[in-house]
Order: sequence, then C-alpha cells, then structure tokens
Amino acid sequence: MTDIKANGKKALKILEIDPWLEPYEEDLRLRMDRYESEKRALLKEAKDFYHFSNGHHYFGIHRMEEGWVYREWAPGADALYLTGDFNGWDRSSHPLKKKDHGVWEIFLPGIGALSHKSLVKVHVVSQGVGKDRIPLYIRRVAQDKETHDFIGQIWEPEKPFQWTDQNFKVDPKQTPFVYETHIGMAQEKEGIGTYREFEENILPRIKEQGYNTIQIMAVMQHPYYASFGYHVSNYFAASSWFGNPEELKSLINKAHEMGITILMDMVQSHAVKNTIEGINEFDGTEHQFFHSGSRGSHSAWDSKLFNYDKHEVVHFLLSSLKFWMEEYHFDGFRFDGVTSMIYHDHGLGTAFDSYDKYFSLNTDLEALNYLQFANELIKEIRRDAVSIAEDMSGMPGMCLPVEDGGIGFDYRLAMGMPDFWVKTLKQKDEDWDMHAMFHELSTSRPAEKRIGYVESHDQALVGDKTFIFRLADKEMYEHMHKASQSLVIERAVALHKMARLITISTGSDGYLNFMGNEFGHPEWIDFPREGNGWSFKYCRRQWSLVENPFLRYQDLSAFDRAMLELMNGEHLMGDRPPDLLLINPKQKIIAYKKKRHVFLFNFNPTDSVEGLEVPLHEEAHCKVVLNTDEERFGGQGRISLETIYPTKNLEKNSEHRGIVIYSPSRTAMVLKMD
Repeated sequence: MTDIKANGKKALKILEIDPWLEPYEEDLRLRMDRYESEKRALLKEAKDFYHFSNGHHYFGIHRMEEGWVYREWAPGADALYLTGDFNGWDRSSHPLKKKDHGVWEIFLPGIGALSHKSLVKVHVVSQGVGKDRIPLYIRRVAQDKETHDFIGQIWEPEKPFQWTDQNFKVDPKQTPFVYETHIGMAQEKEGIGTYREFEENILPRIKEQGYNTIQIMAVMQHPYYASFGYHVSNYFAASSWFGNPEELKSLINKAHEMGITILMDMVQSHAVKNTIEGINEFDGTEHQFFHSGSRGSHSAWDSKLFNYDKHEVVHFLLSSLKFWMEEYHFDGFRFDGVTSMIYHDHGLGTAFDSYDKYFSLNTDLEALNYLQFANELIKEIRRDAVSIAEDMSGMPGMCLPVEDGGIGFDYRLAMGMPDFWVKTLKQKDEDWDMHAMFHELSTSRPAEKRIGYVESHDQALVGDKTFIFRLADKEMYEHMHKASQSLVIERAVALHKMARLITISTGSDGYLNFMGNEFGHPEWIDFPREGNGWSFKYCRRQWSLVENPFLRYQDLSAFDRAMLELMNGEHLMGDRPPDLLLINPKQKIIAYKKKRHVFLFNFNPTDSVEGLEVPLHEEAHCKVVLNTDEERFGGQGRISLETIYPTKNLEKNSEHRGIVIYSPSRTAMVLKMD
C-alpha cells in the first residue's frame, strides 16, 4: 500500500533512507514531478519505455521482403538524397520524401537494390548547402583505405549470427569483479588489437584471474582512435577499429559461455563535434541534437552536449541503449561522465562538500530525468541488467530505485578512492593518516552500492601515473627481477598489494581493475598521436612481463588472483561497512572485521609490532588465510600460516578479549574466525 503523508503527497522513501535530505524535500519532489510529467508526455500511447525506445527498428536502412527502406529524422533539412556505390555515388537520383515531424523516407524496390557491405552516405541539403553525411542509425562504419574518410556501410549478412547464450543471466547475488578493458590496446603487439584476438587471447586471462565482469571501453564508433572512445560519432555502430559486428558478437557470446558479464562503456554525456563523421549539425542546424550556443559545447572536452529536454533526442538515446542490449547482448552499461551531465557547470572545479551543491540552480533536472528514464528502460529490457554511474560528485540517491526518489543506477564508481590514493602517495609514509584512510574507503551513501578501486584507466593515461609507477618510477626498468635488490621496489610491491586489499575489503559492493594493473603494468597509456610519432609503444599491454617467472609482476598477479578468490569465495563483499576493531595512528595499524574474517594492516614502513592486541569482542580461534607477505606473492614469509590465535584477556585493554599477534611492517593479513 502506498505511503501517503498527511498533506496528501506520496512519501519519498529516499527521505527515510537519508534524513539529511529532508531540507531538500521540495527539490526532490520537483525532480520526481518532472519525471512523471515528462514520462507521460514521452510515452503517450506507448505502454512503457521498452515499447517507446524503438528508433533503431524504424529509422535507418532496413531490408524488407520486397526491397529496402531508409528513414531519417532531419527536421531542419530541405532535402535528403541517398547515395552510395549502388548508384555510382549519384547525389540526386534517390531523393527521400519528407513526411510528418521531420521524418524522411525512401523505398528501394527489389531485394538486390542494396546489398550486404554496400557503402552509403546521405546527401543533406539545408539552407542551400549540401553535405555528404553518414546516416544517423548506420550500424557499420568503414574507412576508405586511400582517403581514410569514414563511410556508412550496410551490415545485413545473409546468415545472422547464431547466439548460444540464451541461458546466460547476471546473478544478482554475484559480486561484480570488473575488469575494465580496451579492445585495441589489449594486445602486446604495437598495433590495434581486434575483437577476435581479444576473444582468443584475453578472455581466458580474465577468467583465470577471477574477474566475472568485463567493462569494455570504446565500443561505439569514434573517428579519432586516441580519444579512448569518448568522442563518439555513431551511436548504433560498433567500432570498426577492432573488426566487424559479427566478431564483437562472437566475443560477447564466448564471454557468456564462460559465465562472464559484459558491460559497455556508454557515452551519452557528450558527442564528437565533427560534422563529417558524427551527428553534429546533421540536418544543418546546431540544435537538432544539442543545445544551442555555449550550453551546447563542453569547453574542457571539446565536444557537443545533448539537449535532454528534447523528446526526439531522448528517443534517439534510449533507442541506442536498447539496440546495444538487443543486437549485441550487452548485460548493461557503465555510464560515462554522469557528473558532467547533471550539473550545468559539469562539476568543473566544484567541491561537493555540502548538500546545497546537489540541489541548486546548477543542477540539470533534464539530465537527471533522462538518467531515470534510461535506468527504467534497462530494467524493462532485462531485470538482471546492470548499470553503473561514473559520478564523482556523490549525488544522493544516484543508486536508489526511481520509485524511491532515486536515479536508478545499481552501482556508482567510488571515484574518491583513487583520488585518495593519489593524495596519499604524495605524502611521506610516516604521514599517512589511518583515520582518513578508513573513513574514505568505508564511507558510502546510505543503502547505495558502490564499486571500489585503487585505479582505473584515468590514472594510467599519459600525464598521470599508475599506482605502482608513482611508487617505483624508473626503478621498474632495472629492478623488477626477483634476484634484484631494491628498497624502492620492495616498498612498491608491498604497498601495491596492501592498497588493493584494503580497498576491496572496506565495504564496497564491487571491485574494478584496469587491465594489466593487477600485475603492476609499468608506464602509462599514450595513444598514437602526432606528438609521439604515431607510436603504439605505450598503447598496448605487455603480457610477457607477467608470464616471466623471474619477474615480480607474476607475484603481484598471483596475489590479485588469491585476493579475489578469498573475497568471492567467502562472500566478503558488500553487506555493510566493516566493524572497526583498532586504529593506531602512530603505529600505522588498522584492523577491522567483516563477517567471520579479521583484516589487519600495518602500514608502518619500518616498525613491526610484537604482541599486537586486536580486540574481537567475541570468542573465536583465528588463523591466517591470506597475507601480503607470503613468499608466493614476493613477500618475506614473516607471517605464520599455521599458528592458531585464540581469544584471551588482553593486557593493555583488560575490558576486552581478543587475539595477540605479530604484525610485520608494511604487511596485511586476513584471519578467519572459527
């Protein structure tokens, strides 16, 4: 039964979940009132978003029983002409007819009028100027080998891909261990990797390492390879940099056969400004998809910004989401740039240090409502689908159900975690703040799930440094051999393991790693560009490093694998924040409990602690089941794996019972309580 307040208004559950939001009830109601009214206006006769979001079934080029039909939405255009290799690139022989609401259409009789792999463009005339454009709903974009121009390509194979993943479902009880990846740079060769190479060479690595979810970047077509896929040009075309659509489908199908969830890095926060390859000014106007004037341009990203208040734009973007789930069987999305979407200043330079920052004239209700629509659609398509928000602002309710007043995401990326680690590594080891560390890593919005991580692709890009490269820098080039002696490398290897263990275990509901970082991949990511002579040297993954038994990379990979096995096998993710047992700022000690496991960290660079007292507040016998100092992980073997630690009366904390244990410097251990 719906909970109704005394004033007759429906109660918002978000206010019960987070009482600090009560002063902003009217702002939340404004958001929800607009959501309801816009939803009614959008759907009209449509039953739900699932039946509304079918632009890809109507628009674009489709093979029919008696020929081919091509439809386009271009309200500002004066004329459209289909051109391609089928008509010798004649720009006038195949005009489209204008219908209602800015829709254009042409029917080409005969099944042979077009064919699979035909090259096409559409000549758009607006305000007396004609330009060749790529159709908005094109499903394949090819590149001319001589001119390097991008051209639309019809992709209608006679025999559709045969999926065998009908029984695959995302287990809602399964913790997402996310492997963030980029198809092109996943290979060791100095070149662009392919979908097929990824399926054959990388999927088995990910499965063996213990990750159950893959987040693929740069899936949608983008003209500039070095944009990392974030300057999207075609919202219904799989990137041709890596192969053809059937090869991407094969990769996803194989991953599903292996039990791996596949998420797509969805970029709907902005679009490439190109007018030759992209959707910008398609009908000759700047406002077809985007805001006019300065509001339509992102100064920091040099890209265009969608007008989420325009129903046709919402239809286009929602149809794109449904297309990728239908056509390619993606299991969900990681939405890029959510912070940029939901604030008029895009969150640039804003410190979100009070609730006032979330509810002001700076907040973009149109974008927030669009995200609510998107998440509602995703769940209508598949109840088991997953959506993750990349929001660094911490907007309250981002990961609460829409019906509760939230935005509807399943998880948010805990973007404060990598920022915290960067700041921490800039300090001397003896200045590390244990209280700040535990607070940052364990604190989250009430009832909202988050994905924890030490570093993502952001920290690996040129101009920044990966976690281990900040620690070891040039020493990695000469001293990663196991026989080499280097205090710098010893510190780097130890802290690499410790940071990951404390990050994954302090209350996150999921965990993310960027490919190669699990074994401490050296150096940075630098895409081929004019400034580096178009080199691929730093745009690949050197898997041979982790395969070399004489290098320490193998030790780091082994620890990562064991860590995931423990956290997954013992169901230690999520649930609730850990119970803090002990923090000693001077000794640099942190200890906490999760379920029946005790996590003990000694971040002190030099001082080991004999007879460390850890209060447990219950009776138990504890045994170490994992520690960073094990020799198989490149450690010194200072922690016993055989000793049983029974609870006893503590001398220094006589009112408590707990265990007394040896805690070596710069180590972490996990003890299981029996």
